[in-house]
Amino acid sequence: MAGGYEDRDGTIWMDGKLVPWRDANVHLLTHALHYASSVFEGERCYNGTIFESVKHSERLKKSGQLLDMDIPWTIEEIEQAKYDMLKANGWDNAYVRAIAWRGAGDDMGVAANRNPVRLAVAGWEWGNYYGDAKTKGARLDISKWKRPSPETIPCQAKAAGLYMICTMSKHAAEAKGCSDAMMFDYRGYVAEATGANIFFVKDGEVHTPKPDCFLNGITRQTVIGMLEDRQIKVNERHIEPSELEGFEQCWLTGTAAEVTPVGRIGDYNFEVGTMTREIADAYETLVRS
Repeated sequence: MAGGYEDRDGTIWMDGKLVPWRDANVHLLTHALHYASSVFEGERCYNGTIFESVKHSERLKKSGQLLDMDIPWTIEEIEQAKYDMLKANGWDNAYVRAIAWRGAGDDMGVAANRNPVRLAVAGWEWGNYYGDAKTKGARLDISKWKRPSPETIPCQAKAAGLYMICTMSKHAAEAKGCSDAMMFDYRGYVAEATGANIFFVKDGEVHTPKPDCFLNGITRQTVIGMLEDRQIKVNERHIEPSELEGFEQCWLTGTAAEVTPVGRIGDYNFEVGTMTREIADAYETLVRS
């Protein structure tokens, strides 16, 4: 598959049926386009199986509820849609994007209760999210934008509108030659990267920010379980910026990122060490098993 995402061969599942890629369109007055009433999931299919597929579908439904947007498809129907899309495109290994949004309808303003909630599932073949950082370690900028207080946003929803500052942060990072940006939260604690959770290693123990104002990623939860199975102590806590200097290793987790080592954040350097490589390799084995 090649070309811009709006002009490709292929098939997308949309509102209950498979449609040609170029015909999967929405109206200009779609509510989500104007007011960010949209939630989504990013998933990976390995060897014909979507990793933690049901958990992703459950989170999609929950995200919709948090945005006061009931998605009118069951978990089972969403699961079927994903695999129907993959089969139609002939993919055994692909990235899967399920997205639900308020469409165009009787309302065109902030309130949109009379507008239909729509659902689509697309996919594409996608390699490493951070390119050769998988082996060399990603370089991260430090964003000027902070993850907001949970009193201001539905922070446990994977909602499109919450990624606006992530887009701006990543653009600024790429302009500096970095792969991504690390963000602090509204209190000044270390939070996450723009689309991935973050882990640190010091003295044989792992430290990761407490997800009390950002998404507790499915890959994050998987990796914590892997570490605990190996009897490695995991400290989920608030991390001060001053602690970055003392950490020895660092990695990112996410469906797109998988487990990606970090070599540098701002002025702080990290070793792509044994624990990082072992967890990255173990995750690769797990998702393909």
